[in-house]
Amino acid sequence: MKRFVGLAVAAFVAVAATAAYADSMGSGMSAKPAIFTPSTIKWAAGTGELKGLMVAVLDGNPSKAGPWTIRIKLPAGTKFPVHFHNDTERVTVISGTFLAAIGSTFDESKLMALPAGSFVVIPGGVRHFAETKVATVVQLSGTEAFAMKMDKPGM
Repeated sequence: MKRFVGLAVAAFVAVAATAAYADSMGSGMSAKPAIFTPSTIKWAAGTGELKGLMVAVLDGNPSKAGPWTIRIKLPAGTKFPVHFHNDTERVTVISGTFLAAIGSTFDESKLMALPAGSFVVIPGGVRHFAETKVATVVQLSGTEAFAMKMDKPGM
């Protein structure tokens, strides 16, 4: 009897795991495995809010809802004015130093230096700003279509 219960539990776990995997595949996850090394990442010129930067899409589609991950190469002197996103922004600093702060007014004295290996979570709607003093690579992840939103002057 114990053997039967053990097999039943194992079968239930296998079915539940398969269902969870199928659900994740339907929610925008990659349909096949993907492995990247620094030499295989394909960089392209950024467009829209990322114009002038180099961007690599690692997973998903950042222009649509569903999980996505991108990397951005930021030259020294890049500045992001105060902005916000509808989605929670998750940032990992891959190389260089990213300077970022929370607030509705760009204030260099508030910027925190985030060296390679740093991780930041900024909930949707939270105003923030950033810049680089050295060439920097960051990785962004989200689940909604990527968009940087600026407050209109006077608001």
